[in-house]
Amino acid sequence: MIASFLNFQFPISIDAVQFVNTFSQTPAFVQVGIFFLAWGLIWLPIAIPISIWVKWKPFNPLELQQKLPLVASLYLLAPLILWGVATLKRISFSSFGIDLNANLFTALGIGFAIGAVGILILFGIETGLGWIHWRSENWRKWVSASLPTLLLGIWIGFTEELVFRGFFFGQLEADFWTSAIVSSVIFALLHLIWEGKDNIPQLPGLTLMGVVLCLAFVQNQNSIGLAWGLHAGWIWMIASLDAGEILQYEETAPEWFTGIDRKPLAGLLGLLFLLGTGLALVSLI
Repeated sequence: MIASFLNFQFPISIDAVQFVNTFSQTPAFVQVGIFFLAWGLIWLPIAIPISIWVKWKPFNPLELQQKLPLVASLYLLAPLILWGVATLKRISFSSFGIDLNANLFTALGIGFAIGAVGILILFGIETGLGWIHWRSENWRKWVSASLPTLLLGIWIGFTEELVFRGFFFGQLEADFWTSAIVSSVIFALLHLIWEGKDNIPQLPGLTLMGVVLCLAFVQNQNSIGLAWGLHAGWIWMIASLDAGEILQYEETAPEWFTGIDRKPLAGLLGLLFLLGTGLALVSLI
């Protein structure tokens, strides 16, 4: 039943055949551009009242309570719009790397474990260097934050991998590195919407992260499972430790190494961590 659901295509009237044929014949990069334009335009009437409600101005840093309703409204639209794209292209929705079978969820679990453990190793190195102190008295707070951040990580990881690896990277008609770099740069730049200029130090890390997730997508035979798991594991571990206030950085910790504003992707160690993950994936391909 699930497979039939994913393979379902809306019927198309005769009047729409010419438009469908035109869309299908346009270059992949144009199709990607149309998707992002449609996504933004459809979201705009929803985003404006939410922005007013949460008192947010575009390209300014978001507080968590401002960010969640905006991200939720945007990400809920993505699968629906991609379903429309699949219908226009006369392809199955599962073509975007989302075959719901045991292999997908096995890869998801493996990726999640690798991602979460990798973050622990990253912080473990910083602990060994004397730059981080673990506040064990806050472990109950971490436990209470674990489930909501887990669900958030799985959801955000799914949506971003479906859009940026399953659709964007998967549909580009170019060699691996061109497709990976282009899709990853766009992936990184779009994060500026949420954090504004404060996110600029993370752009190299976000770009490298995107390339690593493209490698995971290819290694998993063009399925988002492994990339989804890695992404979700990274989000969950970082977000839960942050929400639980488990980590305390020492004043001696160099920001250029641990991450500007304590964000791992904005530091040398975070970049080396991603590079190591990418090299491991390359060796498996």
